[in-house]
Amino acid sequence: MSYKDESSGAGGGGDKEFAEEYLVLKPLEGSLWDLLRLLFSQNVGNSKFVECSEGMTVHGLKNRWILVVSVILQKILLHLAKPMFWMGLIIETYLNLLLNYQNFSNLFLNLFQGKLVIPDNSSANYMSILGNLDTRLELDKDIKRGDSRYLGALSAMAAKLSYENEALIKATVTDKWKMKFLYFYDFWNDYQHEDEAPMQAFMFQDKTDDPELIVVAFRGTEPFDLEAWSSDIDISWYDFLGIGKVHGGFMKALGLQKGLGWPHDLSQPENDKRMFAYYTLREKLTDMLRKNEKAKVIVTGHSLGGALAVVFPTVLAFHKEDWMLKRIEGIYTFGQPRIGDEKTGEFVKEQFRINGIKYFRYVYCNDIVPRVPFDNKSLLYKHFGTCLYFNSLYHGKVVEEEPNKNYFNPAKYLHKILNACFELIRSFFIGYIAGPEYSEGWFLRLFRIVGLIIPGLSAHCLQEYVNVTRLASSHIHLDQIEDLSDYQGDLLTSESSSN
Repeated sequence: MSYKDESSGAGGGGDKEFAEEYLVLKPLEGSLWDLLRLLFSQNVGNSKFVECSEGMTVHGLKNRWILVVSVILQKILLHLAKPMFWMGLIIETYLNLLLNYQNFSNLFLNLFQGKLVIPDNSSANYMSILGNLDTRLELDKDIKRGDSRYLGALSAMAAKLSYENEALIKATVTDKWKMKFLYFYDFWNDYQHEDEAPMQAFMFQDKTDDPELIVVAFRGTEPFDLEAWSSDIDISWYDFLGIGKVHGGFMKALGLQKGLGWPHDLSQPENDKRMFAYYTLREKLTDMLRKNEKAKVIVTGHSLGGALAVVFPTVLAFHKEDWMLKRIEGIYTFGQPRIGDEKTGEFVKEQFRINGIKYFRYVYCNDIVPRVPFDNKSLLYKHFGTCLYFNSLYHGKVVEEEPNKNYFNPAKYLHKILNACFELIRSFFIGYIAGPEYSEGWFLRLFRIVGLIIPGLSAHCLQEYVNVTRLASSHIHLDQIEDLSDYQGDLLTSESSSN
């Protein structure tokens, strides 16, 4: 799913009316000449690849080179998006055929006899590609409510489940988790094209009556959705008054209104049935929290979903929805990309502090996504809050920033390859060491082989994030920590070390 606006005008649709400054990359617009102009001219607005505030300059060849790399990578991904979509659909269908017929022999026999039934991708028996990588749907029975790991483990599973269809999500929440399924959403945004996949989220609560916990889970980036991957490496931003410079794609995905920004109240014609994520979720939570005065909210997501999980309360703070912010118990993100600049980080951290919101950003080892967009002095993107970093042995540390923060460091490449080799070898033994529920199948091992070529890609798999919330035992009670910055150092094992 792509959230980049390709329409005419500054930032598309008059976005200059709500943003103090902006820089929007448009990777499908320019030519080779525009790419050279972007690289060698500090007046970046002269290139067709860029829409920006009037007179904006980017000094330093290195800084403009990062812009060029982002444009090139996005252009490649967007041109490959359709064939990769069809490849993903074929692989997903094949995996579900194997799931339904149990093995290749039965599948081939039914095909030969003309009895093959293509699985229904809206049924509770159909799993996404990520679901096939890690087929676990049960919560860990050893992690109960009150355990300091409980909310993190529940959030990881909710983030994992968000990639599935509504029927499977509802069946899992109701039958396996014994909780109450609430809503499943396909959200629209003002900047997407008609043929683009919608952004999805779902909600559930811990009890049928008088809930104590309401969970909102945003779906993240799917493996073969190259348009969504292009959003992750996009470094476009808007400067919002009072917030700072925020990633344009994430804002658009959440429901940024073209030409208007973030009006507090959204007025839509009666025949307009489009749902925008921020406004719909705010309305539903308002209604539920008023009816359940003791209920608290958890917001979670993996990858792109993790970014949205942070941007959602950021816009709540922008609208001064303090009463709702005080009902948010925590935000748990897994493999989350950066969302904005240092000013944005300070704004959000202060709002979280004032309203008592605990923010936990999980990063596993060499996962590539938390290391994009680039963290650069001129190009602004910064992580904020405290990172819970885990190495490939699932040992954790509380750190301000994950190691190798920009990923693309040639000196680290061999180390990442060796670590990917270890993860592949580990996949054959982890089921014997940690228990049969941690066993890895042939498809995940095949994905780990891809990780030998692009180290950090397989590390983004939710298998790892579910594992770190289950296998590591905390000697620090995360649910009681007021300020994680006071706990720099070992988090989950006294002998932990960073890979």
